[in-house]
Amino acid sequence: MRPIQLRYSFKTLAGDASGGFIAALIALPYGLAMATLMGLPPVLGLFTSILTAPITALLGRNPVLIGGTASATVPFIAEAVRQQGIGGAAKVTLVAAVFMMIFSVLRLGRYVTAVPHAVISGFSCGIGAMMVITQLPYIFGLSKLPAVTSGPVLMQVLQVSGRLAEARWQPLLLACIVIAFSTLAVRLHSRVPGPLLGLGLAFGISQLLGLTEKEVGVISFSLPDFAGFAWSPVDVRSVLPAGFTLAFVASVNILITSRVVEHFRGRHRPLRRTDADSELGAYGIANICAGIFGAPVSVGIPARSLANVRCGGTTRVSNFFHALILLAVLGLGSSVLAHIPLAGLAGVTAWMGFCLLDWSTWRRLPKMRRLDATAFLVTALAVLLVNAVAAVFLGCAIYAADHLRRRFSKQVPNLSPAFIR
Repeated sequence: MRPIQLRYSFKTLAGDASGGFIAALIALPYGLAMATLMGLPPVLGLFTSILTAPITALLGRNPVLIGGTASATVPFIAEAVRQQGIGGAAKVTLVAAVFMMIFSVLRLGRYVTAVPHAVISGFSCGIGAMMVITQLPYIFGLSKLPAVTSGPVLMQVLQVSGRLAEARWQPLLLACIVIAFSTLAVRLHSRVPGPLLGLGLAFGISQLLGLTEKEVGVISFSLPDFAGFAWSPVDVRSVLPAGFTLAFVASVNILITSRVVEHFRGRHRPLRRTDADSELGAYGIANICAGIFGAPVSVGIPARSLANVRCGGTTRVSNFFHALILLAVLGLGSSVLAHIPLAGLAGVTAWMGFCLLDWSTWRRLPKMRRLDATAFLVTALAVLLVNAVAAVFLGCAIYAADHLRRRFSKQVPNLSPAFIR
């Protein structure tokens, strides 16, 4: 583990606390929603973050990467729950965690660090667009929101656009206040926790105007029991393949998200090759703890990690604050946090998405090599049309195909006219 900074000032502490706080607020609705989609008790979606954050903070290599429950893992956990209940979720999570540690020991994580920069930028833009699109129902205040699934994100654009006549101005106002104030605050000073201040302003205006919008709500606290399950021979055919695939998807997600966060922080040089393997090992150990309780797998979450950075988080302490605040919300059921409008949180997430769109790359697109520009666009679109993991593979496949083309063209000699005759 890297040495802890000795000059830890009050300013650094305030930044870590602010970053961890806003990341925890973003985690509240998502964690509950993801666990519900999986068929698990909603509180387990938050316990994933509470249980794993301290471990990844101590053992992980990216200090500001915040993990949690993600939509990419929903199909695997949901199928396990459908077949064997919470015990099935515990099995597939534990198996995935073991495979992640095996990937770490075999030093497979370092290969993800070789992903080209254009693919990373395209992944970042695709995730940013996805963050904006998934918040549109909340921003426009649509009832009977489109279901959050692992299917194409662009389908939600069609669903929302077909119901714009039902949009209401109140949630749109609150979301726009958060987005506009966050942008202004960060322009004035890059270390100002703009989203946190914008959310506070939106909360104050909603209380002042008496707007009755959907709120986070009071979340009841109950410590989950250890998940009970028994292994059987049939698990070799069902749990092991699902656990391996889940581990693969989670590993790619974690390492790519970590690189996106570093890119967002202005550190375009990737982490050391050994850091990727260590990151997988840390998340593997953390997910063992989650699996014991039947909680979902923890992976890197761009929205929370970027919120952490934007609001001043710079060290591992921000991860501890993230977990502590979630635990405090569950344990104390703060009446203030319960009344935070979901439209305000949607504004925070959408603003983070706009920041991820990497506008500098779009400006340089006409001057880029055709290969890089193609990989960038294919990756960004594939995130919205397929899924994040497939997008990375498609982007890398373009470079692999070009490499094979150039290598094959060197090996095949030019045929002379005499030979052709």
